[in-house]
Amino acid sequence: MAKRRLKLLSANIQAGSSTRRYTDYATRSWSHVLPAGNKRGSLDTIAQLAGQHDIVGLNESDPGSLRSGFTNQTHYLAQRGGFAYWSHQPNRSVGGVASSANGLLSKLEPVEVHDHPLPGRVRGRGVLLAQFGDGRDGLAVAVAHLSLGAGSRASQIAFIAELLHDHPHAILMGDFNCDPDRPEMQQLYKRTRLQPPALCVPTFPSWRPQRAIDHILTTKDLHVANMEAFAAAYSDHLALAAEIDVPERALR
Repeated sequence: MAKRRLKLLSANIQAGSSTRRYTDYATRSWSHVLPAGNKRGSLDTIAQLAGQHDIVGLNESDPGSLRSGFTNQTHYLAQRGGFAYWSHQPNRSVGGVASSANGLLSKLEPVEVHDHPLPGRVRGRGVLLAQFGDGRDGLAVAVAHLSLGAGSRASQIAFIAELLHDHPHAILMGDFNCDPDRPEMQQLYKRTRLQPPALCVPTFPSWRPQRAIDHILTTKDLHVANMEAFAAAYSDHLALAAEIDVPERALR
């Protein structure tokens, strides 16, 4: 069976803000709502990393609020990283000055892209679902950002499982805010063909990674050849990269 190796990247970019230690959450909180700091420089660094990949999933990408200087960060990264195709899903606004979105960057043309709001106690979480190739055998790539609370996260995982349950070739990536062996994750493995990661790579906090909460999950027919983490400028998450062998028929 002919296969093509794709390079994927999942990155919570924290809207280009800088967090290098826990105290920065308090002392640099202004940077999460104001267009200050070197956000554009951080985005350029992230674009260099992203541009080495075929498909990139983004979390906490600002869709163009005051915080980012009214820059749609997903579009900016697509232009700087050399991606012909991009899509985003604005899903949270903070006080009218800061917004957040999931984003998708791709060098392959998707057949279609749909965005779905996710259930939860607090609104503002979502999943982007892109389809590559035709029919049931096509490749489905989902980008999600899940809640901090286990209860909301369980309902969100159930929703995503329903979206992906009949896809033989699927990839789910993003900031899950939980380890892959959490109880709520089990329904994802039971109700879809997605597999627990063979290798857990710590991504948080970026300055001393101890928790594997960012994931790139694949169905069993997709072979993960490599997985490692890289700094996404000064985000509080490391970006997670994977090389995945995908059947050619899933991309036609």
